[in-house]
Amino acid sequence: MTESPARRARRPLTRTRLAPLARAALGPARTLTGVRRLRGGSRKGVYRLTLDDHSTAVAYVWSPGEDYWDQPDPDSRDPFSPGTGLELFTAAHERLAASGVRTPRLLHTDASHTHLPADTAVVEDLTGGSLEDALARDPRRAPEALERFADLLTALHARTGPRFGKVAVVDRGGSSLGGSCARRVTEDALRHLAEAAARDPRAAAVRGELEETVLALAAEVRPRDRHTLLHGELGPDHVLLTAGGQPALIDIEGLMYGDLEQEHVFLALRFGEHYEALRVPGLDAARLRLYRLAMHLGLVAGPLALAEGDFPHPERMREIAEHNLRQALTLLRSAS
Repeated sequence: MTESPARRARRPLTRTRLAPLARAALGPARTLTGVRRLRGGSRKGVYRLTLDDHSTAVAYVWSPGEDYWDQPDPDSRDPFSPGTGLELFTAAHERLAASGVRTPRLLHTDASHTHLPADTAVVEDLTGGSLEDALARDPRRAPEALERFADLLTALHARTGPRFGKVAVVDRGGSSLGGSCARRVTEDALRHLAEAAARDPRAAAVRGELEETVLALAAEVRPRDRHTLLHGELGPDHVLLTAGGQPALIDIEGLMYGDLEQEHVFLALRFGEHYEALRVPGLDAARLRLYRLAMHLGLVAGPLALAEGDFPHPERMREIAEHNLRQALTLLRSAS
């Protein structure tokens, strides 16, 4: 296993730094009185802004100082490149709004770096908490919350695009790399396996067997010409609730057109026992098998890499990697 590099200190943005952005987004009649960086963001800074009239909003900040991955700028033509940046965010927001899919209202954007040396956006602050918290806090109301979320998924997945790729690329007439969803999933699965094997001896020991399994599963997938609108990383923590309990999607920069099965293997992982309320008929079994193994390999490689950096909760990343490595090894045994 590789050694963890020295962790460098990152300083959250202060009220003084964020005050000009808040003034531009929310008007000069109110004063910014409090700022809190919200937990969870690894590619952008997410800050709750509190004003002197007790209203709140949320600021997104895309900058190297807020990105814990420390990777080169991604190529948005790659459908599975990291979903990060103001351009991807605004394109996704436009597509969701046009599709009738709720997401926090966009209040302000700044790509000119007028108020901070970074791309920024300010959105409404939804006050109902996350769907994840709601399911844990009040299990009796889980069926109602899941039914509302299922309706949102139906609206999302009813939309299609002309080609496979990120919304920001496809909707603006661009061309994506990789050919098909299944091909790109396969390529990424093999790359993630190599990265995992470099960091964990158990993955290294079965790398050859896992490569053969990925390629065998990929060979079973037949071509398809339908490209469904997908969130791409849709767990209950990426769903916020309005004060009235209506769900809204966040972390939308990865919005793309692809295979519905890709979304559902992630939904099944993240929603666990609640997934039955979200299950839909007609999913392709061959794609589900390939995408499930590929997802687990990605959730080994990515968290292990993040844990080696200065992400503030490395223990959580190692837990995620451990769980998904066990799942991948179980799938390998079942495929043998």
